[in-house]
Amino acid sequence: MRLPALLLLTWAPWIISLVMQLTRLGSIPFRQTDFLPVDLAVERRGDGAIMLRSRIPLREFEPCLPRVLAAQARLLGDKPYLVQRQGPERAWTPHSYADTKRDTDAIAQWLLNRLRHPNPPPHAGEGREGARPILLLSGNSIAHALVKFGGMAVGVPACPVSANYGLMDANFTRLRHVVQLTRPSVVFVENAKPFARALEQVDFGDAIVLTATPQDAPRGAESLASVLQTPVTSAVAERIAALRGEDHAAYMLTSGSTGLPKAVVQTYANIAANIAQALQTIGEAAGWRGTTMDWLPWNHVSGAFGKMLTLVAGGTLYIDEGKPVPGPLWQESLRNLREVPGSYYVNVPLGYQLLVEALEADEDLRRTFFRDLKVLLYGGAGLPQPLYERLQRLAVETIGKRLMLISAYGSTETTSGCLAIHFETDKVGLGVPMPGIRVKLVPVDTRYEVRIAGPVVTPCYLHDPQRTAESRDEEGFYRMGDLAVFHDPERPEHGLAFAGRLAEEFKLGSGTWVSGGQLRAELLRQLAPLVDELVLCGEGQTSIGVLAWPNRAALENAGASGLHTAIRERLAAHNAANPGASTSVRRLLLLQEPPNAAAHELSDKGTVNRSAVLMRRAADVERLYAAAPAADVIQLN
Repeated sequence: MRLPALLLLTWAPWIISLVMQLTRLGSIPFRQTDFLPVDLAVERRGDGAIMLRSRIPLREFEPCLPRVLAAQARLLGDKPYLVQRQGPERAWTPHSYADTKRDTDAIAQWLLNRLRHPNPPPHAGEGREGARPILLLSGNSIAHALVKFGGMAVGVPACPVSANYGLMDANFTRLRHVVQLTRPSVVFVENAKPFARALEQVDFGDAIVLTATPQDAPRGAESLASVLQTPVTSAVAERIAALRGEDHAAYMLTSGSTGLPKAVVQTYANIAANIAQALQTIGEAAGWRGTTMDWLPWNHVSGAFGKMLTLVAGGTLYIDEGKPVPGPLWQESLRNLREVPGSYYVNVPLGYQLLVEALEADEDLRRTFFRDLKVLLYGGAGLPQPLYERLQRLAVETIGKRLMLISAYGSTETTSGCLAIHFETDKVGLGVPMPGIRVKLVPVDTRYEVRIAGPVVTPCYLHDPQRTAESRDEEGFYRMGDLAVFHDPERPEHGLAFAGRLAEEFKLGSGTWVSGGQLRAELLRQLAPLVDELVLCGEGQTSIGVLAWPNRAALENAGASGLHTAIRERLAAHNAANPGASTSVRRLLLLQEPPNAAAHELSDKGTVNRSAVLMRRAADVERLYAAAPAADVIQLN
């Protein structure tokens, strides 16, 4: 006897729930993916260092993105490349591959006409520096992409800057530093009005201000609309043909978490190699030829990479103008996710925390979000295992299968991700090297310091040879500053797990070293879902303390007293299993004010800047360690 289809649909969630109770989550299959096979070469040196690389060679690639754009425009024509909400109705508005080529050529010709810079002279050694760059002081948008690609077409590097540098910094300290470092020839400010104070107070030298709103800009600013009408000559195609892989294509700024940002040189070949690695390793699984949506800021390497990868893959990218922070920006992201299903999704751990809460509360959102999804990617910080499991349970309840939730590991200096998980696993981690990447693991106690070499590694920091030299070891490997361990030392192909940052290692007053990154990741796992984020304290103190941000839902459900009790119990269990001074936590203070992006406590990609938090919240640290702490400080024996 066959049950009616409607009855089956009604019972389906209950049946799946029952199956999940009778079986472990790990026994449920993943939705089919087509990853590059893992073929890992492992060399163990006599000094304890371990060398890792993929035996699969990096496939051939065109080293110049402007030439790829020309080819894609001919091939794909009217296919949407970028889609953004525009107009009074905020309707999704597409910009095709042909539109993008037409407009970038016009901007490129305008640059040739106005700047009249000569062809960059050849240099021996590390690449060659072209014309003074374009400073992009604007958020993600179609116009942002057009101006960046227009500059790249004629050898004018792009330097995207966080909008916060021109909006939230009272003295514009970081913006002034970047201007002095890069000496831009053009400053692109799509909407000039919010940046009026920065445009007035910061000395941009002889740079031309380019904007879509010239009426709100300083006198003499160029109108983007007028620039897009520039007649194009053969000089643009000639300049594109003359570009070399070692030419400077972009200057990407470091986060500046430990000082003023450095400008990392990205060559055309760096960018092209990184895209080729990603497409070869996880491209078929991620479905980048189809539709994706992304919020990651384009002044960060991951966001900039996604925009360019979509171009090479021939896909369509919807620009999500929201952001994973509680409030209106997150509601904008949820609105977009309800409307645009995709096969690939990327976020940082804080964003996944918000997403899981939203998916748990909204069945319609779950159906749309999981409908076409094949691969999820996280980066920026380690993902707590409990959060991973909650997300997988939602996937199983909705589509009956688990989804590949992978990481890509890299830095500004490696163009973007250079290690990835491209194999079935239910463990979070850093993954294994992509084709073309060599990893050196140098022993540090029971862990390894990670160092990287390969075609994606920057040739240098702009105008900073000393820091360039300091960032390399004696064999030329870039020092990532991170620590890692193997998930299974006997099976290196199972990948690496994050084990802290060297910069987060600190000493207690007793001289005991604390592995800050490793301990933070463990505490986030232990305290999930009660706490969203935390910062470790204890430099020079007698014990480890924690500043933490409570999960809103947990606080509302349990109340302050109940949440304190639950956290105290979790910490007591943690301390019982980790009694040493370097691992046990004696005090915790819940913070009411969220991380402040204007004070650089929160990066554009949503990760917490520990040093900025400790500096800005010195009074909270004093309260945490007071001889007679306040009642809201959670204490443990």
